[in-house]
Amino acid sequence: MNISQNELLKNHTTFQIGGPADIFYEPENFEELTGIIAECKSQNIKYFLLGGGSNLVFSDKGFRGAVICTRKLNKIKLLEPGLVMAEAGATMKELVDFCTDKGLSGFEEFAGLPGTVGGALFMNARCFEKSVSENIFETFWLEECDGKFTTCEISFDEDAENWDYKKSPFQNSKKIIKAGIFKVKPVENLEDRNAIRLKCEGFIKGREDRGHFKYPSAGSVFKNNHDFGKPSGKLIDEAGLRGYRIGGAQIAEFHGNFIVNTDGASAEDVRGLVNKAVETVKMKFGFVLEPEIIFIEE
Repeated sequence: MNISQNELLKNHTTFQIGGPADIFYEPENFEELTGIIAECKSQNIKYFLLGGGSNLVFSDKGFRGAVICTRKLNKIKLLEPGLVMAEAGATMKELVDFCTDKGLSGFEEFAGLPGTVGGALFMNARCFEKSVSENIFETFWLEECDGKFTTCEISFDEDAENWDYKKSPFQNSKKIIKAGIFKVKPVENLEDRNAIRLKCEGFIKGREDRGHFKYPSAGSVFKNNHDFGKPSGKLIDEAGLRGYRIGGAQIAEFHGNFIVNTDGASAEDVRGLVNKAVETVKMKFGFVLEPEIIFIEE
């Protein structure tokens, strides 16, 4: 297990924002993970579980406590022809690449998505009109009782009512995501395998063409409310905020629902843009935007 002090959190988030964590752990198995959590609790040390850092904005002052990074908890394996298991710390890229190499269809829309499987499960990530929950067969998590951790599991069919648009049963809970088992469709002939690869490349190119990788960002900033009739990015555009800048952060010129770090943006720069968008859209359209990025305080 790697342990470091004063680790800069901007090096572990896609926004590239965040000051130093007092202590930074990288456990290599779930026994080490639960041991760290138990120790933090016994010492009354605040802790935060970090995956790929793709939907987070850490304070510029850092984090006073322990940040526990799950990136080494990243096993992926084929359980049977139509089921793939991926641990929480595996990146979505690793999962997509695994499926592509094995000739397994089902995750093409998530090609190019940053972050980890754990983060995608937590947020019920959605790309190109497809949610991760559509592929879930079963989820596993850790729960603590009297200082002991137990692995729990539930099938998606038993838990379907707790999943919705960018909603999961892991939000607003103390469950620690361990892994997911996902449904995939095996293909055998070379033509179909190549079709999976080409589809993935197409989704990545679509992101590139729209400028998604030009600057550090956290992807979509606000959830869409489909009942309102217009996506959040469209509302922000029509409010005249595309390209609006505070410090080193900017509402992207290529998409109203992206905030990008153009030049050493601070957490407060990003927070200022979020507040500006919320206030302006509410004033012009009477609609309150709901952020999906998470600000982590010191």
